[in-house]
Amino acid sequence: MIFLEGSGKEFAGPPLSLEQLDADPLRQFFTWYQEAARTEAGDPTAIALATSSREGRMRSRMVLLKAIDERGFLFFTNYRSRKGKDLEENPQAAFCCFWPVSLRQVCVRGAVEKVSTEESNAYFQSRPVLSRLSAWASPQSEPIPAERAFLENRLREMQERFAGKEVPLPPFWGGYRLVPDEIEFWQGRSNRLHDRFLYARIGDGQWKRTRLAP
Repeated sequence: MIFLEGSGKEFAGPPLSLEQLDADPLRQFFTWYQEAARTEAGDPTAIALATSSREGRMRSRMVLLKAIDERGFLFFTNYRSRKGKDLEENPQAAFCCFWPVSLRQVCVRGAVEKVSTEESNAYFQSRPVLSRLSAWASPQSEPIPAERAFLENRLREMQERFAGKEVPLPPFWGGYRLVPDEIEFWQGRSNRLHDRFLYARIGDGQWKRTRLAP
């Protein structure tokens, strides 16, 4: 066995109490996100998203959270990707985000649904043109030739195909909304005695809040 050495940094963040938390976990998440957007060096929208096949084989990857609404958390991808195929077979997912400067993490799990074509298109058209063309060019998660030239050639083909035109939303690309049934807020504290609070959905718009042992 080889023990791995971390930074040795002490988790000495501020206290977190039940009274400090918003009754709505989505509003609480947005409050923490806004603070992270001001203080974190990395991208505060980065999340580790876990999905599972029908047989329960798990996969995780980093994706970017792109929106929050009153129903849940939105991210966008190729529907034919590995995550897309997992979600077609098993429309449940979980994600975790970690904000190291503030020593905070949020863990979320719940059901996943596709967003409307209108919502997907609104986000897609907000992306830079080359990002939209790349969505058309990349057969995401599929085996391709080892040479990067394959992708670069595909991108050039898409540039020629849509030259002088608006790049439309691909029929195989769009958004998902993770509708949470559990959201946990974690604040790092000294001596590994972290503050953890779990929101569990108990009804329409109703949440039960519980402190968890670290």
